[in-house]
Amino acid sequence: MSYRIEQDTLGQIKVDDKKFWGAQTQRSIENFPIGSEKMPLEIITAFAILKRCAAKVNHQFGLLETEKLQAIEYATDQILSGTIMDHFPLVVWQTGSGTQTNMNVNEVIAYIGNGWLKDKKSEHHLHPNDDVNKSQSSNDTFPTAMHIAAVLYIDQHLFPAIDKIKMTLSEKVAAYHHIIKIGRTHLQDATPLTFSQEISGWLEMLEQTQQMISESYAYLKHLAIGGTAVGTGINAHPDFATNICEEISKQTKHTFTSAPNKFHALTSHDPFVYTHGAIKALAANLMKIANDIRWLASGPRAGIGEITIPANEPGSSIMPGKVNPTQTEAITMVATQVMGNDTTIGVAASQGNFQLNVYKPVIIYNFMQSLHLLTEGILSFEKRCIKGLQPNEEKMSQYVQDSLMLVTALNPHIGYETAATIAKTAYQQNLSLKQAAVSLGILKAEDYDRLVNPHQMVQPKEK
Repeated sequence: MSYRIEQDTLGQIKVDDKKFWGAQTQRSIENFPIGSEKMPLEIITAFAILKRCAAKVNHQFGLLETEKLQAIEYATDQILSGTIMDHFPLVVWQTGSGTQTNMNVNEVIAYIGNGWLKDKKSEHHLHPNDDVNKSQSSNDTFPTAMHIAAVLYIDQHLFPAIDKIKMTLSEKVAAYHHIIKIGRTHLQDATPLTFSQEISGWLEMLEQTQQMISESYAYLKHLAIGGTAVGTGINAHPDFATNICEEISKQTKHTFTSAPNKFHALTSHDPFVYTHGAIKALAANLMKIANDIRWLASGPRAGIGEITIPANEPGSSIMPGKVNPTQTEAITMVATQVMGNDTTIGVAASQGNFQLNVYKPVIIYNFMQSLHLLTEGILSFEKRCIKGLQPNEEKMSQYVQDSLMLVTALNPHIGYETAATIAKTAYQQNLSLKQAAVSLGILKAEDYDRLVNPHQMVQPKEK
């Protein structure tokens, strides 16, 4: 391997000549050989947006020469194109402020930018700290990149995935109003409802958790940038924070504002705790929906068997013909991971000391993992399970007719205890409810048919 010599305040170090990073990135590679979890690429993209906007604002203030601005813009274009992401190799398990990732971005931008300046035969030279990091600190840039990355991914990926599965569920709600099925509470028979009503509960779960995420992630649109080292804004122009948030808003087409209290923004990550709590609620609801589906699809001959779901692959390596509800298993495993991530985020966010929280990389790693898993899990679940879900109308009708809980319709007419006697007799003597009511002399057959009508039992009562 051919290498070049890079230098920082600790001295010289060898760097692979094919790599764009500098001394501080190389030291991080050598000092933190821990795990395989890399810094999320969304953070690198967010940093590129941030560095580009910082350069523009510094140029507006007369603090950065025009050619240096152009060089930084050229370099960040390369990063935003997604073609040089292998030059951002650092793991999550590094300094808790994310300083090395900030410097990794600074060094790559300086390297590419200096190549551009050299080609232009410019007399200028970009320094990763003095120019690319001007008016900034890792302590305010890293949390800013965290917020930008989270907001953009939620808006561009998670919400569209939720919208897609909601649309499919809406179609099924519209299609199955005519199907009456038995309800179940405590895993025991209950009064009937329509299949549409059951699915509408799943749909509302997704509607509400999407709204919860939308409300909570508004707090992620307040940015720490401008606080620099400890929140005082030392070495930054007084208007830097406001101006860069305006520039970031233009670049991302999202309205970001300067955090009103930078001392809070650097040391507390409660917006991530709050937003991930809503994301965990989404995971919990997906867990419930998926479990309902695999229970209802259980069988095919010795289970509930009220619905069928797509057969995507053979289910057993030993039992021929077996098909398993694998998409429900995948999405429920995703849900458990998200719940674990929520614990990590909550603990890490509680560990701010004085003017800084130094658990930033693990917070954003777990947050972005939850977003990725839920987005991809939802899309797969919708495409390979929900879309092909079909009711078994014959089985649903059979369960309704066999259910003892239709006796509930008799309560207003004969009283709870008398109705219970009918149900117990039917169960003990293996009779239908109608047979039991008639044999006990409580009702005539025609009265039973008039009073016990499943279609009337599923209609919401008018207020």
